[in-house]
Amino acid sequence: MEQQTDTLGKKVGMWLFLYTEVMLFGGLFVIYANYYHRYTEEFIDGGKTLSLFMGTFNTALLLTSSFTVAASIIALRRGTRKVAMTFLGAAILMGLAFLVNKYFEWGDKFAHGIYPGSPELADGPQGLTIFYGLYYTITGLHGLHVVIGLVLLTVCSILIWRGRIHQGKDIVLENSGLYWHLVDLIWIFIFPLFYLIL
Repeated sequence: MEQQTDTLGKKVGMWLFLYTEVMLFGGLFVIYANYYHRYTEEFIDGGKTLSLFMGTFNTALLLTSSFTVAASIIALRRGTRKVAMTFLGAAILMGLAFLVNKYFEWGDKFAHGIYPGSPELADGPQGLTIFYGLYYTITGLHGLHVVIGLVLLTVCSILIWRGRIHQGKDIVLENSGLYWHLVDLIWIFIFPLFYLIL
């Protein structure tokens, strides 16, 4: 009974934490909506400069990684530890690929002089400057969350390997999976705001 109460407390605590994360990104999305209303044309022009292929590929990576994290939890609950670790490893690799893609995407923008405080943006329309400011802020903050998620999944892999997380004790993996799903869900909102903007 005590273990069930402890597990429930950890689950509730995680959901409350995830709620604060939703509020953080929700506030940024409200700011985005306000400026999009004011500078619609500039935001559309900014969106056209982003790589739809890269955005779509990153979306596919994160959605697939969410599946593999869920599959790892199911595998662990069925007692197949190696399968669980394999699925977690796949999720970690896809998360790393996401960050590498984002690095090249940002690098391309920096190479063209498009970064916060750059002369090119300073001389351009204000709406475009705001668009890229929000782009770097929101995608950068999301990237930080991806890094945190990767650390959590790596720690879970190590704990599974050491037998600290197992079939009867998987709350750490479950909560880490919830965090990873939230990171993926947030990207599903980011993707159309910047890459599919009309």
